[in-house]
Formats: sequence, structure tokens, C-alpha cells
Amino acid sequence: MYCDWLARREMLTPDKVALVCRTAGTRTEITYRQMNRNANRTARWLEGRLGVGRGDRVAILAKNSAAYLELWFACGKIGAILQTLNWRLTSNELGALLEAAPPKVLVYSAGTAAQVAPLREARASGATGQRARWAQRFASLDAPEGDDAALREREPLSDAPFVPSAHVRAEDPWVICYTGGSTGVPKGAVLTHGSVMANAVNTVASWGLTESDVAILNAPLFHVGGLNVLTTPLVLVGGTSIVCEAFDAGEVFDLVATEGVTAFFGVPTMFLALLQHPAWEKSDFSRLKLVISGGAPCPEPILEAFWARGVGIKTGYGLTEAGPNNFWLPASMVKAKPGSVGYPLFLVETRVMAGDHECQGEETGELWLRGPHVFAGYWGRPEDTAHAVTSEGWLKTGDLVRRDADGCYSIVGRVKDLIISGGENVYPAEVEGVLATHPAVAEAALIGVPDPKWGEVGRALVVTKAGASLDPEALLAFCREHLARYKVPKDVQVLNSLPRTAAGKVDKPALRRSYG
Repeated sequence: MYCDWLARREMLTPDKVALVCRTAGTRTEITYRQMNRNANRTARWLEGRLGVGRGDRVAILAKNSAAYLELWFACGKIGAILQTLNWRLTSNELGALLEAAPPKVLVYSAGTAAQVAPLREARASGATGQRARWAQRFASLDAPEGDDAALREREPLSDAPFVPSAHVRAEDPWVICYTGGSTGVPKGAVLTHGSVMANAVNTVASWGLTESDVAILNAPLFHVGGLNVLTTPLVLVGGTSIVCEAFDAGEVFDLVATEGVTAFFGVPTMFLALLQHPAWEKSDFSRLKLVISGGAPCPEPILEAFWARGVGIKTGYGLTEAGPNNFWLPASMVKAKPGSVGYPLFLVETRVMAGDHECQGEETGELWLRGPHVFAGYWGRPEDTAHAVTSEGWLKTGDLVRRDADGCYSIVGRVKDLIISGGENVYPAEVEGVLATHPAVAEAALIGVPDPKWGEVGRALVVTKAGASLDPEALLAFCREHLARYKVPKDVQVLNSLPRTAAGKVDKPALRRSYG
């Protein structure tokens, strides 16, 4: 179903704090009444001043802020589509995305003006052919820039409800989130009003969120994790999000101590940074009821370190094309099934497939998902959509899973990452989990490399903990104690760091190019 999220939330809890903004060294509270009226003002500006209507794309290039979220909900009010752009990209990379899907308006922040300048110049000159249609208009999100007045100064605040000029439907697109691909131009996954609502309902019903919950929002809003892991579910239930421009470990400890935080989502590198911060040993995590790691398998030593401090951290699973929330591990099973992502959420259907047949027992196979939270397809790429989604609506995730006798799921790797050595399947996530338990290893990745005898073998790429030394042969001996012989890496290379995608995942293609 479609509804105006903020208008409904203002009716129900107008004075409840929706956002606490921690940006530029300031702290500001915004209630649901204020957030809705700000979004109404933005919707009037988009529709009345810029001519944005149902189905038009509004691209945004900015770091996290309240204005970013209000722009998204404003797009939802008029049926426009928010096109989220990664502020880490260069102008050329942004140009490739915008060429594939030219927006009606490109909204940017003061901090990204330098990246936008070449795009503005190309638009003004018209000398680049197709690229001159990157955007019909440019607009500043937070500060005057040339003839672009600040977004929040365009329209006066009004108590009058916003009435859209066109009817918005559940199947209408609401946001285009780009996949974290490492090669080629990322694909734009289209999430509809219905799929965003289904993800939020799934999350609230299955994770137990309430209006009392307070979450830190420092995952980037250009990714589905920032938008939908906790942010929209908390709007649905009337909770509070603390908006931070980006992740900062010291700030996380400060927020946990002072803001009553109950929920936190991050990727493994963020949790590793927290463990290595001087404030780790003296911080009080007793209020945290939900701590979830996503984006990549979380090494068991990180989980155990949080457990030792009384924090029931668990591994989540999601992807841009499906919500992203799909599983939940009950608190009673967190330590009994370390690394497991748990059971499907309330409205999520699952299959484990090997080719055309469904796996039986604990056989490893590809995870397929189906439900109202699944995306509507890739923008402008029907062939890619047809490859990813079956005629019956099953999304083929590309992730390999194992379902145990209790029906609990664990992610064991990617279909494309699977290493076949001497006819045996080697799942990188399993080997990486063992490597990470070595006391000298901070992070580890496994890639496949050609081998004349076995066809393919594993190569371990590891980063050591600060001050630690590592003997590669000793690490291989450690692996032999915990893994079948065919799973043990052929060799080990020690790196200063592992390359990462914009989503914070280890960039396996980059590792293969450099070390394969």
C-alpha cells in the first residue's frame, strides 16, 4: 500500500523526536511534525518551482543530513524517484551513472560542489552530446551556490497539508539505489513504495522495534543500508534516528553514552574500528538491545569481543535488491549459532537452489528470495532484470547458503567467489572465518588462483593486528588444524589493508586483479 509516511506519523506522534542531527559540530532535534512540514515545503519546491512530478527522477549527491531524508520523503509525496549518488565517486564516474538515467534535477550539497561543477559546465555548454542532458536543473541542498538558492529557503513553512497533483501508487518507484558492483557501471535497483513499506513492516514485526528505539544513522544514505535497515522501519514505528554525516568511531561511543542509543547497524570494518578505539574498554553498552553487522560476514573474533562485553551482536543479511532486511536470529541462538543469519522474516520466502533443483537437507546452494520487499528491477536494464528474477518472482541473490537441521541459514560465500579445487567446493567465507580467529590476524580474504594440479587453489590475503607479527607458514599450520586439507590456502600474503567498495565490502575483484 501507499501512504504519506510523515503525514501519517505527524498525526500519530507529532511531538515525538524523529531525528537528532549531529552534523558540523551541532546537535538539533526535529520532531515528526517539523520533519513532515519540512518535507512538505520541499515537495512544494520540487513540484511548483522545478516542475518535478510523478515518475521524474531527482538525483542527490550529498552526505547524510536531515535535508537529505526530507528530500526523499518529499519525493515520496509527489511520486518522484530519488536517485541516490555516491559522493565518493569522481565527476566522470557520476557522469556515467547520470548518462544512463538523466534526472530532472540534480540536488547537491556544498561539500560536493567541486564534483558537480564539471557536470554543470557540460550541461551549460551542450558540447558533450548525450551528456549535456545529465540534468535539466541543478539545485543546492544546503547553501547558496551561484544562482541556486538553498533548498530550505525556497518555500515558506506552512501548516497546510501537502496535496500531490498526481495519485501515487504502491507499485510506483520511490528510490534508485545503485548496487555495490566493483566492475563496470553499477546497476540502479528500483525500490517501490510497496517494497520499502514491506521491508519496514518485515523489520518491525520480526526484529521487535518500538517507538522507544533510538538508532545511529551513520551508514551512507546513498546505500540501501542507510535508508532501509533501520531508518524507514523507525519512521514506521515512530522511533528516533541520530543522523551523522559519516561513520566516526569516537562519535559512536559518545552517542552510546549520551543519546540513549538502543540499536546500531554497521559493517564489519566499523565494528573492528570500535574494538581498536581507546574508548572500547570503558564504554557502557547496557542499553543496546540490537546490534547487527551486515554487508559481509562478520569475523567470529569480533562477535566474541562484543559478546564478552554483554552485547548480543549478530550477523544480518541483506542486499539492495531485497529490502535489504531478510533474516533474524533470535537472541537465544546468537552464541549457539555464531555467524548464522537466522530465519526468514515474516513476509520473506526462501529457496536454496543448486542449478534447477532445490537443495535438500544441509546441501549448500544459491539463496533465492521472494516477497513484497523485492525490488522492481534494474533501471533501464531489462536483460539484467530478467537474469536476476525468475518469471515466478524469485530473486536469485548470487549468495551461497547452508540451511541447518533447525532451518537456520548461514552465508558461506558468493556463487562467483566459489573456488573449485580438485573437484571439491571451497567456500571463501568458511576459510576466512578460520583465518580471522588467528590471534595475529585482523582481517582476511580468500581468492582463487590457477593451479596446474588442482585447477584452482586458495590464496589468503591477510592484514595483521597492530603490533603483531605473522609467520605465513604458521598461519597455514593453524588452518590445517581447523580445516580439511583441500580447504587450506596454498599460500599467504600479508597486506597493509584490504581494498573496499563504497559499501564497505572487501573488493574481491580488485584483489583478484592485483594478487590473482
